[in-house]
Amino acid sequence: MTTHDPQVTADVPEMPAPRVRETPAHSIGGGLALLLGLVGLLAGVAMIIVATAVEGTGAKAGLITGGILVALASFIAMCGLNMVAPGEARVVQLFGRYRGTIRQDGLRWVNPFTSRTKISTRVRNHETAVLKVNDAYGNPIELAAVVVWRVEDTAQATFEVDDYVEFVSTQTEAAVRHIAIEYPYDAHDEDGLSLRGNAEEITEKLAVELHARVEAAGVQIIESRFTHLAYAPEIASAMLQRQQAGAVVAARQQIVEGAVGMVETALARIQEQDIVDLDPERKAAMVSNLMVVLCGDRSAQPVLNTGTLYQ
Repeated sequence: MTTHDPQVTADVPEMPAPRVRETPAHSIGGGLALLLGLVGLLAGVAMIIVATAVEGTGAKAGLITGGILVALASFIAMCGLNMVAPGEARVVQLFGRYRGTIRQDGLRWVNPFTSRTKISTRVRNHETAVLKVNDAYGNPIELAAVVVWRVEDTAQATFEVDDYVEFVSTQTEAAVRHIAIEYPYDAHDEDGLSLRGNAEEITEKLAVELHARVEAAGVQIIESRFTHLAYAPEIASAMLQRQQAGAVVAARQQIVEGAVGMVETALARIQEQDIVDLDPERKAAMVSNLMVVLCGDRSAQPVLNTGTLYQ
């Protein structure tokens, strides 16, 4: 995944360069190899049977020895057969050296003296447990993530790490923790990134960091998402009050801005249509009354003035 926003550039760790890359192993169709192996076994058994009918000692010993050798060679050759299912691969080694990977599904045959390790190339999910960490402001938060991944390079997954499944699990948890301590749950300033307010940017940063961490193991990250994000229970109530207070302040600010605009419009209309001549004192009283009516939490209770404004 590529990033286009400089704010999303991840502080990714540097992993060592891989020492081995996946290459295709030399293999042939297993059907022909299986047929030749069965023919060799039958030929060896037939030679042993024929040897029982031969009277000469030398000929009998030769047939029996030849039959045993042919049957044994056919059996050893058939040990090179491999059944490869879709979504699987076989990593082939000969005396400890990597000789390639079989990705073709079906029955394949390779050198019978090689060892073949089965490895899955299917798409997998990994969901982290709910992790409790401190965000950039030091507030304890809880978060969890799910990662969709698969093995892209079977040689790296086999030889570069001990256990690639455990490696992905550990690196995913490390990346999630690293993201959590870099950003706050809620940003105090409008320009700053936060875990809750900038989910897409943070998710993209998580994907970049995960790719850098698991690339050495030949693993491809398909998608990564946060599945749980919340304040820790011990501060959740206090932070909820803070959020509610911020919402009230924002709502009050919007109400005041709207009320000022309405008062300004009312005064302009009164002056434009020459409804009543307002001196500065009357204008101030009118503005005060309108602001109380428009900004008050409760309905205004009108008071009838039977005198004048000045008495």
